[in-house]
Amino acid sequence: MDMTSTLPQTRGRLTPAQPLDRLTWLRVGGPADWLYQPADLEDLADFLSQLPQDVPVFPMGVGSNLIVRDGGLRAVVIRLGRGFNDVQIEGNRVIAGAAALDAQVARKAAAAGVDLTFLRTIPGSIGGALRMNAGCYGSYVADHLVRAKAVTRAGEIVTLTPQDLNFQYRQSDLPEGWVLVEAEFEGVTGDPDALAARMEAQLQKRDETQPTKDRTAGSTFRNPAGFSSTGRADDTHELKAWKVIDEAGMRGATIGSAQMSPKHSNFLVNTGTASAADLEALGEEVRKKVFQHSGIELQWEIMRVGEP
Repeated sequence: MDMTSTLPQTRGRLTPAQPLDRLTWLRVGGPADWLYQPADLEDLADFLSQLPQDVPVFPMGVGSNLIVRDGGLRAVVIRLGRGFNDVQIEGNRVIAGAAALDAQVARKAAAAGVDLTFLRTIPGSIGGALRMNAGCYGSYVADHLVRAKAVTRAGEIVTLTPQDLNFQYRQSDLPEGWVLVEAEFEGVTGDPDALAARMEAQLQKRDETQPTKDRTAGSTFRNPAGFSSTGRADDTHELKAWKVIDEAGMRGATIGSAQMSPKHSNFLVNTGTASAADLEALGEEVRKKVFQHSGIELQWEIMRVGEP
């Protein structure tokens, strides 16, 4: 995209040549042509409605499940902030802005006696959780979503049902350039103290088994089998990505400062100065070794975007 292109007027913030490494959990990535931070829903809708259709856009959350390649993104990166992170609770319904952190939504819901505790240990924000049908401990976004709100690439504000999103394991169907802005969930009621205790136990278990203090992007690869088309686990046939990685001898493997965590082999870690190329190359080497060892073709769970 031509950096001198005339973009629509906005009440939000529009920054050219914005480095994206500081906005991703792995701390890698080149610049976006533009970073757009809308002031509010109306501002976002107006901006998209006036943005030339040949200009690509890329909605970005908090960068928790993302590798931006070293050449950056030839696009307008849209990052929601204040104005999109409110959390409201009405009975056993929770309405959350797409920029609200998953953990924040889980805590507020639990305090009000609504069980969305599965969100507590999922990194990232609600928009990303919707996009990826995030799940933990046998519960998924697909199990709790009532409806979502999005802005289309043409600037139209639309309501989406779970059927519209067609949830599958670690994915949903969302048209290119659409921006999720809000989600409404339904949870069963529960005792706030009991829900808080459950979340504390989940956090303790996570910290014991995952490299939570390292620079990671969550699980690197999808579990290769054992899940139905709705994204719900089938424990009778479950196969874990970490297990096949271990069996291929890739726990702790490195390329430069990129490493498959010795603590949990399905976590890709930037131990210092890894580039996006190092991280992606290590991931591809893991996929190669696993396929050679077991015939299983691992699929990336981390989203990889941009130019080398």
